Amino acid sequence: MSARTQTRRPSARHPHDDAPDTDAAFAEIAALPEGPERTALRQEVVRAWMPMAERLARQFRNRGESLEDLQQIAALGLVKAVARYDPARGNTFASFAVPTVVGEIKRHFRDHTWGTHVPRRVQELRNRVRVAERELSHSLDQRGPSVREIAERAQLSDQEVRLGMEAMNSYAPLSLDAELPGTDDGYSLTETLGDLEPGYDRVVDREALKPRLRSLPYRERQILYLRFFGGLSQNRIAEELGISQMHVSRLLSRTCTALRDQILAEPPPPAANAAAKPPAKPSAPSATADPSTRR
Repeated sequence: MSARTQTRRPSARHPHDDAPDTDAAFAEIAALPEGPERTALRQEVVRAWMPMAERLARQFRNRGESLEDLQQIAALGLVKAVARYDPARGNTFASFAVPTVVGEIKRHFRDHTWGTHVPRRVQELRNRVRVAERELSHSLDQRGPSVREIAERAQLSDQEVRLGMEAMNSYAPLSLDAELPGTDDGYSLTETLGDLEPGYDRVVDREALKPRLRSLPYRERQILYLRFFGGLSQNRIAEELGISQMHVSRLLSRTCTALRDQILAEPPPPAANAAAKPPAKPSAPSATADPSTRR
């Protein structure tokens, strides 16, 4: 260790016993222009304070991250602290570096270790609720604290407490293959999930089709009813309407294509009758009917 970065003696009553004395080094860094010499001196200061960063990282072990990863994150926070520290403001480097390093570690937990995305405000509520619940659990007799009691201890509203409680289950998501509590036969969450119901799609299709069916000409509606509701073949429909089977085939194809294109192209128009029923079977054309309907 160079003369510019000396370890403080215990008599200095510093909060970190192994805190080095880097005041002279920071004064020299502030006087140097950007360049290799300033960079090398910053690296020397980082190495001198690395034991403190590693000690702060150990405070967060056993929380789902390896100690090696935490130490790397703490080292990154230390590098940022050395780069940003301004001795002219009068505060010691330790008082500036400790919250910077701890903040970097907490930011890592907030941004990278949650199983689902949770806003920062909700994460803070979760931490306050957890601390209040833990404190109250030691003082209450054989029961967990209520929402109201947690709210009073954490100085939060009941709604904020409930939101924080919900966030407690978002840190580490439960596997769908996990066995449900209270079951001994291996019954898992996967077995509680439903399958796709094709009937719902048919309901949506029918509701989208109803208003367009009402807007069709009479003969097209008549042919569609006889084919899809009456179950008649094209030949039977041709006999019923007095037209050729080929004409029936063309009308069916043209009408179905037009209906499909309309449904895919734009939302359906508002229904004229909310309680619409399937079209009634049309009566046979009378002798006085429009002759064009018999072609």
